[in-house]
Amino acid sequence: MMTRNADKKREQMLMFCMDDMVPQNHMLRLIDKAINWNFIYDLVEEKYCPDNGRPSMDPVMLIKIPFIQYLYGIKSMRQTMKEIEVNVAYRWFLGLDMMDPVPHFSTFGKNYTRRFKDTDLFEQIFSRILEECMKYKLVDTEQIFVDATHVKACANSKKMRKRVAHEQALWYEDELKKEIEQDRLAHGKKPLKDKDKHQPPTSGGDDSDSVGKIEDIPKGVKTQKSSTSDPESGWFRKGEHKHVFAYAVETACDQYGWILGYSVHPGNEHDSRTFKSLYEKLKPFTPSMVIADAGYRTPAIARELLLDGIKPLFPYKRPMTKEGYFKKYEYVYDEYYDCYLCPENQILSYRTTNRNGYREYKSQSSYCCNCPQRSKCTESKDHVKLVTQHVWERYIDEAEDIRHTLGNKEIYQKRKETIERIFGTAKEHHGFRYTQYIGKARMEMKVGLTFACMNLKKLAKILAMRSGNSVLSMLKIFILSDKMKTIEKWCLV
Repeated sequence: MMTRNADKKREQMLMFCMDDMVPQNHMLRLIDKAINWNFIYDLVEEKYCPDNGRPSMDPVMLIKIPFIQYLYGIKSMRQTMKEIEVNVAYRWFLGLDMMDPVPHFSTFGKNYTRRFKDTDLFEQIFSRILEECMKYKLVDTEQIFVDATHVKACANSKKMRKRVAHEQALWYEDELKKEIEQDRLAHGKKPLKDKDKHQPPTSGGDDSDSVGKIEDIPKGVKTQKSSTSDPESGWFRKGEHKHVFAYAVETACDQYGWILGYSVHPGNEHDSRTFKSLYEKLKPFTPSMVIADAGYRTPAIARELLLDGIKPLFPYKRPMTKEGYFKKYEYVYDEYYDCYLCPENQILSYRTTNRNGYREYKSQSSYCCNCPQRSKCTESKDHVKLVTQHVWERYIDEAEDIRHTLGNKEIYQKRKETIERIFGTAKEHHGFRYTQYIGKARMEMKVGLTFACMNLKKLAKILAMRSGNSVLSMLKIFILSDKMKTIEKWCLV
């Protein structure tokens, strides 16, 4: 309720200490106590000239500004500067007094495009904050949880054009090719010929593809949708009917919810194809188990983890078979004779190993054409049933045995408490549902600073709780000792 003397109170002059105006339990104060920001000077030392040009903005303040934005989920840098103008806590955190002018909202963007372009500064900041968390022995890298989420790109879903979809090279392509050749030779088959480079592409995508008009693309060539405003984003299906351009953020964390690493990719790339880039960042942690969802349940990923001595924990994946047809597990594999037996006890013999690394087992059409179960078995016009088996199928079988191990079911249930909770918190409180930046590089900056904020926020709360508990315990000791002195004095009397 306004008072009659409101105008007088607004116009009065006071002397105050800025530090007293920020509560002791304010989040920015706790964060400032948790970490020494001087490490940023060492990271950006090469980007500044000490004796040339105009005086630059303090690099620590330059990094703290987007920290405030992502910490409180402010929509844009323009709105962040408006908040800093009137928020005393923000000014205190940045080292500005009440009379200091606030930087222009374009300052950070200009420094990013000029000074910090093509650098790993923000990834280094994330790593440094993670190191601080590990110093206090809060991080447990024994079990690592991996998953991916999609962030809507700054791209209109109606403004697009088509481009040629070049086949993307797999990270395990060379090893798979060797395995295929060995398998074909073991079965008495000739090695496969190299692919024709001039052959039209069949699948995947490439970030380096040039965007062209639809009329310039030859007929019969596979195409993919590309945004005109952000070509580096990918066309992603969100929900049942909604399609948007988005980025896929692949993330790893431990069982306590500490974020250990991340990688950014176009939204149309599958998790299994982008796993390698994240896995290279996780190797130094030497985990004993990696827990991931069904999207990572591939022979290549299972093989990569098992060869490195890491247990992969994947969930059960339902057979992708049409309703009313026999499931793959109903076809029994005979390892000794290297063949499959169908539900009618007929043999499906080995025929070949294709380029994708799958052994093909086919039935005899002479029997299948008169089989009473043919309607539940195959729709082939030749009346031939085809069953495939990957050359690395044994690694999937080993991962399946790990899933059935006692206690691993409970470990997998922790995903919703760890990695899924991280995504929910980031989207709900830190502005992670969408991005206003264009380009993969800027998206990596946003992801790195957002995850660094989340780790630092968690560290600050824990340290504040520890210091509070220590003060409380000291107080209890003081009170107890005082009581003991009183009792001794009374007993002597």
